[in-house]
Amino acid sequence: MLTDPPADLDLAQAPGVLWDHRVHAHRAPASSYPALKSWLLEAGAPFQDILVHQTQDVPEAWLKVDLRPYQEAALAAWELGHRRGVIALPTGSGKTRVALAVMERTRLPALCLVPTRVLLHQWLREIGAVYRGVVGCYGDGVHRLAPLTVATFESAYRHMGQFGDRFGLLIVDEVHHFGGGVHDEALEMAIASARLGLTATPPRSAAAATRLAELMGPTVFELAVSDLAGGFLASFDAMTLYLDLTPEERSAYTSLRSLFRRAYGDFQRAAPDAAWADFAVQAVRTAEGRRALAAWRQARRLVAFTQAKRRALHALLARHPDSRVLIFTADNETAYAIAREHLVMPLTCDIGRQERDDVLQRFRGGDLRALVSARVLNEGLDVPDADVAMVVGGALGEREHVQRVGRLLRPGEGKRALVYELVTRNTMEVGQAHRRRQGLVARRSAQL
Repeated sequence: MLTDPPADLDLAQAPGVLWDHRVHAHRAPASSYPALKSWLLEAGAPFQDILVHQTQDVPEAWLKVDLRPYQEAALAAWELGHRRGVIALPTGSGKTRVALAVMERTRLPALCLVPTRVLLHQWLREIGAVYRGVVGCYGDGVHRLAPLTVATFESAYRHMGQFGDRFGLLIVDEVHHFGGGVHDEALEMAIASARLGLTATPPRSAAAATRLAELMGPTVFELAVSDLAGGFLASFDAMTLYLDLTPEERSAYTSLRSLFRRAYGDFQRAAPDAAWADFAVQAVRTAEGRRALAAWRQARRLVAFTQAKRRALHALLARHPDSRVLIFTADNETAYAIAREHLVMPLTCDIGRQERDDVLQRFRGGDLRALVSARVLNEGLDVPDADVAMVVGGALGEREHVQRVGRLLRPGEGKRALVYELVTRNTMEVGQAHRRRQGLVARRSAQL
């Protein structure tokens, strides 16, 4: 908030500043604080900075964090980008390691935001391995603040008003979750001038990319799976198995798709530039639209785990009796069905943290040879020993597929991973599978 500004100061040029009629004063989001302070200094305007919690350097409690060459290049690109920006590296390539190096070298008080409680505890372990001070935690029922703090997105959104002025460095893991939602306000409420976003799949839509650049900075460094596979990541072979529906399944699928297409086709003709979300909002307002949405969901559920997929999965599990296998599904219903049929341990949102940690430890130790999951294994979870993936179905496109393949690519001596993707012919899955694989191709970028 700017109170009593000089009359000759043109606040129309001030970064982020708008007139707020509710408090009768000029205001800006906390994220504009560094730029606004610099602007006032350059304008020669006298001001009193009454920021309550001035950030202090983190004590000398770090072990040295060594990086691979591409990680050093990513960090250098971030530094050259004025310590703002997104680094996009494949799953398993050590994005967290880059963040640790940033914290160690800048020595700034840092707030690290993560999407899930699973990643909250993983980040706490990773930081604790190289930092000897106290690490704060906001999430999973804990509210503990320290110069280095890890928080879930939800906790940050709820509590950023309390500690958003305490940190000079903001690190956001899986940053692609921001740029298009109400939780963006959590990033606006932090004063940190240094900002690092981490992701394997930066947003491709212009609107989301522009918004994310405002909040965190642009993508300053990017490599794809194919850029690192065979070197810093394990080599892998990807095989797509095209399967057929039974006559009964085909008849049901055709009827459901016809019902959906009639309503969706009418909507597209009336609003050719509208998005899927617009259709969903419009559809729930009419009985016909609700039937169309229900048909679309039923069609997805039908192809999620067909008879052919059941047989193919049985054959693939028999083919790899000694491998560590991850099975990915489109939904929890399919995950539980596979768990029952093949006595495979499911990892879903219904599994508590203690049980999940025990399951992963047993998987690493070899007591469990396979896990099945719809979403839990997608983002960030460290599963270093898997070497075969079976993608029975997916729901989130390219981003999800890159994250899933990345679960297998943590390097090991002589390791060559296998990815099987089960796709049903002449269904919505064919186009989805093609789009999913786009994220695995080479995509080099360093924007300085």
